[in-house]
Order: sequence, then structure tokens, then C-alpha cells
Amino acid sequence: MSEFLFKYDPPSPITWAYLSGLLIVALFFKFNRIFSVRNLDLFLLLMLGPGLLSLRQGIENESASTQLFGYWWLFGVNAVLLIRALWDSAMVRRPLLDPNMNASGLLFLAISLFMFLMANIINGASNEADLNSAQRAQLLSHRQASSVEQISLETHGPGFPLLFSLPAIPTSRVLGDRGSEPADVPSNGATEVAPEDESPPDNSPDTPPEDESADEYAFTTGQVVTAKVAAILSQLMIVLGMVLIGARHFDNFTMGCAAAMLYLFLPYTAMYTGNVTHLLPAALLVWAVFNYRLPMLAGVLLGLAFGTIYYPVFLLPLWFSFYWKRGAWRFLIGIGIALSVLIITQIATSSDLAMFGSRMQQMFGIHLPQMKNLSGAWEYWNPVFRWPILATFLGLSLLSLPLWPQPKTLASLLSCSAAVMLGVQFWHAHSGGLALAWYLPLLLLMVFRPNLEDRTAVNMVR
Repeated sequence: MSEFLFKYDPPSPITWAYLSGLLIVALFFKFNRIFSVRNLDLFLLLMLGPGLLSLRQGIENESASTQLFGYWWLFGVNAVLLIRALWDSAMVRRPLLDPNMNASGLLFLAISLFMFLMANIINGASNEADLNSAQRAQLLSHRQASSVEQISLETHGPGFPLLFSLPAIPTSRVLGDRGSEPADVPSNGATEVAPEDESPPDNSPDTPPEDESADEYAFTTGQVVTAKVAAILSQLMIVLGMVLIGARHFDNFTMGCAAAMLYLFLPYTAMYTGNVTHLLPAALLVWAVFNYRLPMLAGVLLGLAFGTIYYPVFLLPLWFSFYWKRGAWRFLIGIGIALSVLIITQIATSSDLAMFGSRMQQMFGIHLPQMKNLSGAWEYWNPVFRWPILATFLGLSLLSLPLWPQPKTLASLLSCSAAVMLGVQFWHAHSGGLALAWYLPLLLLMVFRPNLEDRTAVNMVR
């Protein structure tokens, strides 16, 4: 950003957390109604910052106890947010609480802040870890399987293999060298390099010859540029989608700007600005909500979200119950179209049937819950406790929420979708509850929504 603003130094994550917290209170806190749900929501959202900052401090100081405190803090706040999301469907009164700034000011701030955040992505430096990701992508482009890809399900978890080949663009030093998530950044500011036992040895046939170093460098540069473009576009679609949902479905442009503004102000957004695995599914979910009146298009977007990162699959029963009385078959057809496109892509990049089978296994998550090579919070906790958490989550997402509340409205669709993606954070083995973008946009739309009791599928779906 110093190339555009003279002598500009980006603030540290701690400084950003302090400044953004003050601005959030100034813009959205209701001083004339201290004991209001809006103020409670702001307090809970601000409480996510200390957990992330504790993780940063623990990793810089190599303090396992500080890191563990950070994970416990995040899990505690996520648990309260989960209760809040479930409670939202039972709320009858929904008073209109406007922000402390008009829509024009909010929109100006949102655009300015978005430009600053995107400049961090553009100026993000690539490193050796990006070369590893690009090398895997180059092998995929030649329909070759590497030893890294063969264990990709264990090291990255379920999802679309090509998505994991995109390097993360470090824009802030938040995480250290623990775990296998590509967003993890060590205290020296460089992205983590894959362990030696997960990379092809130098004498492996997967290692490109020395005379191809120029082509490999060019391919690496292309992958980094692709990751930056994907991150910028994903952030843009998230912010734009939230504004348009407020304008079209809330009939309140100011509330859409407020939700987008609050999303950009949160410390998490600044810390994970360049992580495509967090941002792309979030963008797809936001636009699925925006197109909820078109069941087939909503199904395509949810199918793409499911195919890219797997975990939105637990949203499908909830959304199917929303379209049960109108649009259910069109919704299923849309999901089928999206999955068919992703499967064709898998076929085009697979060298043989065995490689295609392993890709499909990873994309559809056909794997028992992992009990080793865990990262994030589960690196410190006994993984056996994931079983009861997972059982509770399955009961919530597959049984309870599809049946309650009835009838399903856009309000319950927002709050229950946020609750499902919040529940994923408690048992996700490869980020330790740090993929907050999967639920934050939906949660913020829930916070700023008006009464939407008439927005049912029967009334709104064509």
C-alpha cells in the first residue's frame, strides 16, 4: 500500500483490532438502548478478536498455553453465537435499529476499507510454500498424481482438490508453523512449508527436471496471480452480495451496507483476506441466499459450495425443507448440475480410474472422522471427543433444523444456515474452528435483518 499512499505502514493485527473495535462501537452501538439484542450481537462479534490475537501471541512467543487459551476462547464465543443463531428463529419482535451513520457514509467507508484490504492481497508476497502448491497444480494439469495428492484427504480434509492447489496469500502474521492449513503463517511472516514427509523427494519422478525451472517458475507465478484474483473476487462478491440482499430482500439498503461494513471491520477479515478456501465458499453461500427465490440457481450455488469445500453439504437438508412446498425438485436439479460440472472437471484432470476415485472420495468426504494429523485446536485436545460433538452436530443439521421451525422463512433460513456452519467449527479437523468466513456473512445478515415472516417459499418462489 506504500506504493499508493506515501509513507503508509499497515497496522499490526493488534492495532487493527483496537481501532476497528472502537469504530464498530461508534457506528453500530445503540447508546439509547443499552440492553438490546443489537448491542449483545456486537459484543459477541468483538469477542472473536481476543481469541485470534491470543493465538498470534502464543505462536510468536512459542507458548502452547497461550495458543490453547486462544482456541478455548474462540470455541466459547462460537458456542454462544450458535445459541444466539438458534434463538433468532424464536424472536417475534424485530425493532428497526439503524446504524449511527447514514447509508452514504457507510458505503463510502466500505469502499475505502475494501480498497485497503485488497491492496494487502495485491502486495502479498509469494514464497516456497506457494511453489509447492503450484507444483502440485502443474502435475494436475499434466494429469499426473504426486505423493502429496495421494494423502491430500488427510492433510487438507474433504473438498475440491484443485482448490487446495491455490496458495494462500499472507496479508497478516496471525498463525505460526503449526498445522497443515495453507493459511497458517509462521511468526517470521512466511507461509509454512510442507513437511518433508509430505513432499516428493528430490529423486522422485514427480520432481520437475532442472531444465524446466523456467516453466515451473512461470506456472508458480500464474498460480499466485490466480489465487490473488480469486481472493479479491470472492471478497467482492461477499460484500456486494450482502449489500444487495439488504436492498432487495430486506427492503433496506442501509442495513445491507451496515452488514457489509461490519464484515470488513472485523479483525478476522483483515487477518484472512487472502485465504481462498475460506472466502470462496462464503461467497457462494451469500449469493445462494440472494437467489433464494430461484430454487435452481440457489441449488447450483449450494452445490458448488458443497463440491469445493464439502462442509456446506449439511445445509442441503435445511434448504430442501425450505423448498419442500414449492421448488424442491428445481433445487435438487440445480445441485445435480453443479456436482456434474465438478465431476467432469475431476475426470479431465485424472490420469486413471484410481486417481479419479481418490478425487471423488475427497470431494464427497467419503472418509471416517480423522483421528491423527489434526491441526488447530484438535492438535491439543483428545480427538476422541470429536465423536460426540459430531453426533450432536448431525442430529442438529440432519434432523432438528429441517423440522424446526415451521414454516421456513428467509429469516429462519439465514439463522439456521449460520448455525449449521457455526457447528462445523467445533469438529473441523483442519482449521481448529478458524474458518469463520463460512458463517460470518450469514450471521451478520441475521443480525441486521428486519421481520421476514412473509418470505416463505410458497409466497416468494416463482
